[in-house]
Amino acid sequence: MFLEYDGVLGCDRLMLFDYVGGSVLNIREVKGIGEKTEKLFNKLGVYTTEELLEYYPRNYDEYKQPVTVKDLDNEAVAAFKCMIVSSPSLRQAGKLTILVVNGKDSNGDLITIKWYNMPFLKSRFKIGMHFIFRGRISKNTFKKKGASEGDIVLEQPEIFGLSDYDKKLGAMQPIYRLTEGLTNNLVTKSVKQVLDGGYQGYEFLPKEIREKYSLMFYDEAVRKIHFPKDFEEMNEARRRLAFNEFFLFIVALKRFKEKDSVIKNSYKLNASCKTNEFISSLPYSLTNAQKKVINEIRQDFQAERVMNRLIQGDVGSGKTIVALAALLDAAYNGYQGAMMAPTEVLAVQHYENIKEMFEKYCINVGVVLLNGSMTAKEKKAAYEKISAGEVQIIIGTHALIQEKVQYKNLALVITDEQHRFGVRQREMLAKKGMFPHIIVMSATPIPRTLAIILYGDLDISVIDELPQGRRPIKNCVVGKDYRTNAYKFMEKQVREGRQCYCICPMIEENESLDATDVVSYTDILRENLPKDIRIEYLHGKMKPQQKNQIMEEFAANKIQILVSTTVIEVGVNVPNSTVMLVENAERFGLASLHQLRGRVGRGDFQSYCIFICSVDKPEIKERLDILNKSNNGFEIAAWDLKLRGPGDFFGIRQSGDMDFKIGDIFSDAGTLKDASDAASYVEENKKDINEVALQLMENKLEKYMTHHFMLNL
Repeated sequence: MFLEYDGVLGCDRLMLFDYVGGSVLNIREVKGIGEKTEKLFNKLGVYTTEELLEYYPRNYDEYKQPVTVKDLDNEAVAAFKCMIVSSPSLRQAGKLTILVVNGKDSNGDLITIKWYNMPFLKSRFKIGMHFIFRGRISKNTFKKKGASEGDIVLEQPEIFGLSDYDKKLGAMQPIYRLTEGLTNNLVTKSVKQVLDGGYQGYEFLPKEIREKYSLMFYDEAVRKIHFPKDFEEMNEARRRLAFNEFFLFIVALKRFKEKDSVIKNSYKLNASCKTNEFISSLPYSLTNAQKKVINEIRQDFQAERVMNRLIQGDVGSGKTIVALAALLDAAYNGYQGAMMAPTEVLAVQHYENIKEMFEKYCINVGVVLLNGSMTAKEKKAAYEKISAGEVQIIIGTHALIQEKVQYKNLALVITDEQHRFGVRQREMLAKKGMFPHIIVMSATPIPRTLAIILYGDLDISVIDELPQGRRPIKNCVVGKDYRTNAYKFMEKQVREGRQCYCICPMIEENESLDATDVVSYTDILRENLPKDIRIEYLHGKMKPQQKNQIMEEFAANKIQILVSTTVIEVGVNVPNSTVMLVENAERFGLASLHQLRGRVGRGDFQSYCIFICSVDKPEIKERLDILNKSNNGFEIAAWDLKLRGPGDFFGIRQSGDMDFKIGDIFSDAGTLKDASDAASYVEENKKDINEVALQLMENKLEKYMTHHFMLNL
């Protein structure tokens, strides 16, 4: 059923209940998707046609002007205008039939062109003919001595006549994130089928908002994000879809803020003298920033409404000791406090560090660990201690908010690194009849102007000083020719007893991207370094138990070099690690690189960061050079905000806990601010909004909150 109406805030075309001309379909209903393919889509989080359309491309394959060998700039795929200069030849390599022909570009440089198991193409090529070939390039490292082959090899390229390629210029084909067994072609076909099958997405944004911010219709944006005619059209579609995400997110936060503002403080905690004695007995003095944040927390403990506070602190700024002071205040007032970590490894490390500290300073406060990998017997024992009030501090993962956990008098919950985790646990704890004080800790450096928007449901504290005595990390931004020297340097550090991280942007090799992957890079390091140096890899697709084991062995120095994706950003504290090497540094945002840098420099030894840039472009080197100028995460975040634009979106995502599908808080900072203003306007002017438009927005918001926050309004 479609509704058409006009109004001050009316929408031009709306569908009240249905999503795609009928209803949201299971992905299995799409032609060509069987049981096996359905499971592959499910692995990507795609179960319905709606989720398929929201599975946006990660990049685009654009048909650009042909280049010459001399013009090559590390492109994985390129087009060349070539004249055929050799007769085609066929050769066998096992079961492969390889067709080889040589061509020369307009500068006379030789290019070797190969096709696999396509012998029928042989008759198509004659010496002197001109074609445009487009495909994946590689260096001809296996060229035989005396062989007439080019230094550049073009593999399995598309073949175009000169006029045919002119028609393709500027065309863009979507490239999606895939899982093993799922092809880009199948995803593209499936998306196209849904879009061509009568799809029309309902428009939930009021007309006045769309017009004020020059936003295209929602269904138009969905079509154009998948199949844009050019980058300008793609960027406009991205802007609308990013606006959607930000708008819904901010309205959701405003709702939480309204809820929290009426929750009275049931746990008025006093500042404990024993906590102060503990802080005074530490072998170092707290920074002024740490003292200020502890005071802000203590003021919240005495306030009329329950505390919901974000503590933003750079990597290594001492957030954990602030959190511990708050937990001790709760314990000494006769209540319980819980601290949730994003990974089991980090939870175990927090638990062991706190236990060790309490023993050292003779603190008589009960501490227990609770996580998913504990045995049933261990969990039962922990449950009993918690419910009986035998322990005052509980450390763990999301296991802390499961149904079986019954607290005696929980007054404080601290979550580490996960803002959304904090939102979800508040709701789950509320269902248990508890409204404890909440502290969310984050090391993600976000400029304050954006943080106020993104953490709209929380009061914000900032720890903007580093503890005295920490040695500044030595940084260098280098080209890929420096790799051999980097390997030698890492070997030297290992021989001195230290450990190293190597970060890659990808998990496995991808033919469409010229980027280093974790699995292949591990093999390369093993080939280039002595056998007695143990090198392992870690990535997000590994099973939790396997990840935990790798991190535990690395923490114990049983592994000397760890190759990983950015999954280690919130990893354990390994003070013995002194080298952080990042491959394809140009593919990461500066905030992400700074967080990665924070994994080293935590011990008594001088630490180093080596950022390897694979692209020889002045503007990219200028951006990366900011890391040489500053070790302050908030300064770096501000610089990142100034330097980046919408064109940087693909391949340079920031990490963090917002996890928007398409929006990026840095490159889309302007859109984020617009969405924030729009959310405020809509929330303040509900009475003036057309009733149907308002209902549509509420439906979309409820669906968003259920899906993204895992709770209902």
